[in-house]
Amino acid sequence: MSPEEAFAPKKTGVIKRRRSFLLASVFSIAVAGFAASQIIVPSISTPAIAQISTDRSASQNSFADIVERVRPAVVSVKVKVDQPQSMMFDGEGLGNGNEDLPPNVERFFKRFFGDRQPGGPNSPRNRRVTGQGSGFFVSADGYLVTNNHVVDKASEVDVTTDDGKTYSAKVIGTDPRTDLALLKIDGRNDFPWVKLAGDTPRVGDWVLAVGNPFGLGGTVTAGIVSARGRDIGAAGPDDYLQIDAAVNRGNSGGPTFNLAGEVIGVNTAIVSPSGGSVGIAFAIPSETVTRVIASLKDTGTVTRGYLGVNIQPITPEIAEGLGLKEARGALVSEAQADTPAAKAGIRPGDAILAVNGEVVKDARDLSRRVSSLKPGASVKILITRDGKERTIDVTLAKLPDQRADRSTPRNEGDHEDQGKDLSRLGLKLAPGKDGVEVADVDQSGPAAERGIKSGDVILEIGGKSVTSPSEVREVISAARKDGKNVVLLRVKGQDGSRFVTLPVGRG
Repeated sequence: MSPEEAFAPKKTGVIKRRRSFLLASVFSIAVAGFAASQIIVPSISTPAIAQISTDRSASQNSFADIVERVRPAVVSVKVKVDQPQSMMFDGEGLGNGNEDLPPNVERFFKRFFGDRQPGGPNSPRNRRVTGQGSGFFVSADGYLVTNNHVVDKASEVDVTTDDGKTYSAKVIGTDPRTDLALLKIDGRNDFPWVKLAGDTPRVGDWVLAVGNPFGLGGTVTAGIVSARGRDIGAAGPDDYLQIDAAVNRGNSGGPTFNLAGEVIGVNTAIVSPSGGSVGIAFAIPSETVTRVIASLKDTGTVTRGYLGVNIQPITPEIAEGLGLKEARGALVSEAQADTPAAKAGIRPGDAILAVNGEVVKDARDLSRRVSSLKPGASVKILITRDGKERTIDVTLAKLPDQRADRSTPRNEGDHEDQGKDLSRLGLKLAPGKDGVEVADVDQSGPAAERGIKSGDVILEIGGKSVTSPSEVREVISAARKDGKNVVLLRVKGQDGSRFVTLPVGRG
């Protein structure tokens, strides 16, 4: 064998291995090139690792600078509550009279308890339980904000700051309606604090939630504003911010920040089937927080204006029935007796269009505007009645702490059908004590679709009071002759009176 023949296999193997290595290098470069716009391509003879460059610095892709600035103002709030034995934690929530919370809206009453098991018959009648939440300083002299339900009925409140120091805090005032509370720590005038935002965030804006979830300590989550003006069916404001930043138990009372480091809301509730975050959380908007804590700081309480009307939205059909060109404002379904509205002459069927010259968008907007005014304030209410606009001067009263039960007992009058079957609308009517009683409803008819039930009483139709089925038929017939598509009814049920529309233009 010649020397050339002896070394030929080894030489071939070296060539193959080298070729394989080069192909792998090219493949690596190709993959890197798919993910980056600028690549330094090595020569075949000198393989090198691809380098990726970017025009953005690390700080531009991070929330760290904002978090570093605001986190010292966020605190952990720990409370001790003396609860009767019957009020002890039962594994699902604290028995505090809030069992009627909206479906799937889990407020943060579910806290961490040192003893979750009720005692036996020989146990003491009262036990001390502990709960945890979050809060934040709004001034250097120790005023801080949290949720009312975090400190409700608390016998002791301790606040732990970001640097690990613990202080005793006193409750200055609470507002159960908005679920806000103002606390105060004495002895220092140099607490780090954050500013409440003056502008409402836009849907899609970045937000940061900072708090004490599950008692872990200062934790930051990020997300966006998912929606504004949410009504979650609670007793408080109906203009909650919805965010998708992770909010869990213990975050309650904590702040949500915008990218300027301003507080846009106070976290208060979540939608969750399990108690953990599913990306739907609600925050009290900063405008509400600013107004409430100012009142709590001055007087320890919050007083609101009170008009004394039951209202409902104006739908396009109702607007047509009222002769309005567009569906706006709030429809008065009832003016409660001895209230500012009734005394000023506001009546059921009036559509409230403006307050003090400011347009009322809808029923919720009216509630917000009136409640933001102080008791005793004189306001000008623009209404439309019988197709004509007029202004009524009203002096607001103080919103009662607890609303009286506005339910109306069901009319148990004679259900014998003495009127013609209004089958076209799915109604059978009979004379009643206060109007015309609904004796029966066809569940597949227009009346049932609009929520009319057996036992309801028709008080008015087309703006006219009625007492017999024949009067109802006459108004409907007249509406058809006038070319109207719908007719407006005021109906009294178990939950009070309300307005509904019925289609009369077609059979």
